[in-house]
Amino acid sequence: MLFPLPAATPCEYEPRMTPPVEESPPPDVSLAVLSWNSRAYTRRCLASLYRPEDPEVLAAWERAGRPLEEFPREKVTFEVIVVDQESLDGSPEMVAEEFPEAVLVRQKPNLGFAGGNNVAYRHARGRYFLLLNSDTVARPGWLTALLGYADAHPRAGLIGPKLLNPDGTLQYSCRAFPSLGAGLFRHTPLEWLAPRNPYTSSYLMQEWDHAAPRQVDWLSGACLLARREMIDEIGCLDDGYFMYFEDVDWAFRAHRAGWEVHYTPEPILLHEVGRSSDRRPKRMIVMHHQSAYRYFRQHSRMGRSLPGRAVLAAGLAARAALTLLRNEVIKWQGHRAAAPAPQQPRRSPLP
Repeated sequence: MLFPLPAATPCEYEPRMTPPVEESPPPDVSLAVLSWNSRAYTRRCLASLYRPEDPEVLAAWERAGRPLEEFPREKVTFEVIVVDQESLDGSPEMVAEEFPEAVLVRQKPNLGFAGGNNVAYRHARGRYFLLLNSDTVARPGWLTALLGYADAHPRAGLIGPKLLNPDGTLQYSCRAFPSLGAGLFRHTPLEWLAPRNPYTSSYLMQEWDHAAPRQVDWLSGACLLARREMIDEIGCLDDGYFMYFEDVDWAFRAHRAGWEVHYTPEPILLHEVGRSSDRRPKRMIVMHHQSAYRYFRQHSRMGRSLPGRAVLAAGLAARAALTLLRNEVIKWQGHRAAAPAPQQPRRSPLP
């Protein structure tokens, strides 16, 4: 079957480490960082949390046009749980050697984004649980601001900060729930024909400057704070999503249970999108559409009937093919632009 729908077992993972005999008081927040062959990015991410004066951290903020001039200490306590999922590039060894403060969990097999974060949650002791991509760079004081906002909004089950691209431009990290219209235009050849179409603009919330706090539909899992009380009520991430749409599904379930989802612009992080998944783009495109099928089957009217699911599967299969074609065209254009210009035959200076 092109779009299988595996069963989910959220929050049912057993810890894979022996807890210390005398545990310290629980921290305010537990940060989950997943690692899969992303040694350099994981190192920089952890350095931004523990040692923001690190040259790689400083260079990242310089490139973004927001150089670090102050290094305020966090007024909240935190722990970092690194879940390494079968890395072959020395990532776990680097974490153990350079960041002994972090809890390192070596997870086999690779459970994907949702499953790996659920493993981290089984080790988490904080009153908040935060998903943090390894390709992010935190700014000193961000946790204090993020938890301050969370404490002031007790019905906010999920909260996300402002994310910036590596060049300092705004990253659209909070969005409207996906629609069929957005699916038709976003990252497909149709987007070339109508780049300013209302479906993509509405989905990305581009009409808004992201300068003020706001309730939204869902937030990127690249940096996502979750309230423990919400998790106790609706469960962890659905590990039926290996990658993609797990954050959309989590927000949908939060809304359905009466929790709010908030964006706040004061904490700022850099995020380099897809640094692990970029190594297998074709597989990731297929996986993205499999996850989309799972989401729409579970949460849309079309997914409630057999004919609707057939149309949904066919439409997503077509979209996956169009997206793969679009990427091949972009790759071909890149190779063509990089190729040396053909040499013109030289003319003799003699008549």
